[in-house]
Amino acid sequence: MLCTIDVGAPARAHGERESMQIRENEPLAGRTTLGVGGAARWFVEAASEAEVVAAARWARERGLKLFVLGGGSNLLVADEGFDGLVLAVALQGIAREKNLVRAAAGEEWDHVVSFAVEQNLAGLECLAGIPGTAGGTPVQNVGAYGCEAGESIERVRAYDLESGGFVEFTRVECGFGYRRSRFNAEDRGRYVVTRVDYRLRADGVAELKYADLKTCFADRKTTPTLAEVAETVRTIRRRKGMLMVDGDADCRSAGSFFKNPSVAPEKAAELRAWAAGRGLALRTYPAADGQEKIPAAWLIEQAGFPKGYAMGAAGISSRHTLALINRGGARAAEIVALAERIRAGVADQFGIALTMEPVRLGFR
Repeated sequence: MLCTIDVGAPARAHGERESMQIRENEPLAGRTTLGVGGAARWFVEAASEAEVVAAARWARERGLKLFVLGGGSNLLVADEGFDGLVLAVALQGIAREKNLVRAAAGEEWDHVVSFAVEQNLAGLECLAGIPGTAGGTPVQNVGAYGCEAGESIERVRAYDLESGGFVEFTRVECGFGYRRSRFNAEDRGRYVVTRVDYRLRADGVAELKYADLKTCFADRKTTPTLAEVAETVRTIRRRKGMLMVDGDADCRSAGSFFKNPSVAPEKAAELRAWAAGRGLALRTYPAADGQEKIPAAWLIEQAGFPKGYAMGAAGISSRHTLALINRGGARAAEIVALAERIRAGVADQFGIALTMEPVRLGFR
């Protein structure tokens, strides 16, 4: 079944399409990198801000729940699907204004990174190869290899579903933290991001903070270019099965499934002593409020869940312990069952509760 929405006067004034179609019972699994889950009761793609407004109005008038879908790279959809309207943000466009890169929320993220690199603007190159869209970067404060999107984000434009108007947030107002922002915390579900502005550096010099990345260029006598850094990051991600490659089962994941937990210094010292007593090494990292960040992958492996561990059609990537994968034909319930088994094992072994990172849609 198809429904047609009149987008309204703003669209007509800007020469955009005057109506868009809402589809019924749209499968969602193929729109996520994990590839599991049921269908959306209603589904629409919005290619302009006017269409975002029209879709939100349509859902509100019918009392429907609304979920905003980006690239589906950090999403786990329930087998029962979602009984509401899924709004896929498809706004396109990217431009440079001096040291500012403005990207529409529907732009593929790696395209944004490539654009910045081609413009010799530094700040995003270590985030190359991450699946998803620009609109998702401020929501999750996407980070990798010593860099977080929030460090470069200057402004986020979004539609406020409560007030019915557009608002813009500065970096400070976004409330960025480790894998968090106001958009996935206190204001979860309130805003539809439509554009993100990134303030970058015109010197074209990458900041290599991540130890493994520094090692890749340790023998270089010259400073690596932004393009070299970005491609090296993609190579590392490919080696770990964290770059989307057709036919690679390890790529059917939602990226890192668990956040790296932060613990008190005393707990970190206890873990290091436990590791040393078994001839193991444990590297911890500084975290907020004087705490120390523990690699979740290390905890998972030491709790008895190695790379390649499988439970039915769900499993752990053969190349990256933090990635739970769809080995082929998995159901969402199988992914959740594996995740809960891992969480229970880590809690029993170390007394640490792991937090799942992907957004869960349609679960009761």
